[in-house]
Amino acid sequence: MDEDREARGRDEEEAPVKNVLLFVLGTAAGFVLAHLVNKDPRGHEVLAEIDARISEFTDLIGDAYRDQQARFTDDGALEPADSTKD
Repeated sequence: MDEDREARGRDEEEAPVKNVLLFVLGTAAGFVLAHLVNKDPRGHEVLAEIDARISEFTDLIGDAYRDQQARFTDDGALEPADSTKD
């Protein structure tokens, strides 16, 4: 029974290392695959289209954020508290 506990404890301790290793390997494999796809003209077009969509999305999010910040500033919600300098 104690051996089972020790084995389970060891597995639980090794799990984070295993997860990090799998994450790193998956990320590396993704970069290699993207590089290979980018070499092909059709793959290059697909990746360019994906990049354009991502850029459009991030631009929209950035614009919405700046609009919201401007709205808060105009309303005075983000104005600093009454600070008195002598």
